[in-house]
Amino acid sequence: MVPHIDKNSKDGDINYRSPSSFPIGPNFTRYEHNPILKPDPANDFESAYLYNASAIVVDDKVFLLYRAQNAAKVSTVGLAWSTDGYSFTRHHQPVLYPTEPWETGGGCEDPRITRDPISKLFILTYTAYDTKTARLCVASSEDLLTWQKYPPVVQPDSSWNDIEIDSDGNQLIRQAWSKSGAIFTERHRDGKYYMIWGDSAFHLAVSDDLKIWKPTSNNLAANRFAQGVFAWENRLIEPGPAPIKIDYRDSHSTKNHYVLFYNAATTGGGSFAKNTYSISQMLVDYDDIAKGPVARLEKPFLVPNAANEIEGQVNRVVFTEGLVQFHGKWFLYFGQGDSELGVATCDV
Repeated sequence: MVPHIDKNSKDGDINYRSPSSFPIGPNFTRYEHNPILKPDPANDFESAYLYNASAIVVDDKVFLLYRAQNAAKVSTVGLAWSTDGYSFTRHHQPVLYPTEPWETGGGCEDPRITRDPISKLFILTYTAYDTKTARLCVASSEDLLTWQKYPPVVQPDSSWNDIEIDSDGNQLIRQAWSKSGAIFTERHRDGKYYMIWGDSAFHLAVSDDLKIWKPTSNNLAANRFAQGVFAWENRLIEPGPAPIKIDYRDSHSTKNHYVLFYNAATTGGGSFAKNTYSISQMLVDYDDIAKGPVARLEKPFLVPNAANEIEGQVNRVVFTEGLVQFHGKWFLYFGQGDSELGVATCDV
């Protein structure tokens, strides 16, 4: 039975310590018994692939919302929970599944969860896919089981045009295409909430209530928060989990900085093979969010090297959407080869 969760359930580790500097870690160590979750051939919705999990701590348990695919490669979101961060019990059916026209055919992909500190609603971003166009969507829940969906962030009739860089470096226009949202649950000093989103470059969206969102501009150039600058991120960058706030307790800095974990892919170059996906971090000044990142790592801190990361549904992939602090460690959950789920940890 799924553990009971309601608005009174406490989120976050009971001994949580905010990071005091950038980056977090970054020397994460893979769990020796990865993968921690694999597809279950006996359960249709997750019979083919299981990967890309978001994570949140509630009532001293780690809850995962993970991407599952059946034999037809239709994506749904499953739920699992753990008392140690490594061994998980799964719910027997998906908690988020296709119900809308823009989800039909491809499903609901790549969840990223956070929680509104005021209403205590869980807020989930996910990608709806109709086999032609990806659309960034948002849903809310009180218990992680029942979800209220909201309209896509970029409407189907929007003038927004994304520019994809393919594996050979060619540019392709994708009309009304949107994916991958990482939400700040702190109100900005302008009274709004902000989200970093996108899977070519990073863009910004704004909301009054964390539920209904819109791009800060439909002009691609005007709404570009960041793009890849190094060879290992020259094809695309894509947000990971919700940004983590820094507490500069030792330096007495008044900067309102967050750490954003993100994913990147390359067209190839140097030591990176074409289409290699890796994981890195950047620093964001939330008070001046329109100015783009303050800093970023020059190299990814996690790259594919395990066998199931080198070869899978998609080769040479590590991809994160889940990070929690739990029992004195940071737990980074990541997809392996778009096929299975692994975890890496480092001390707080």
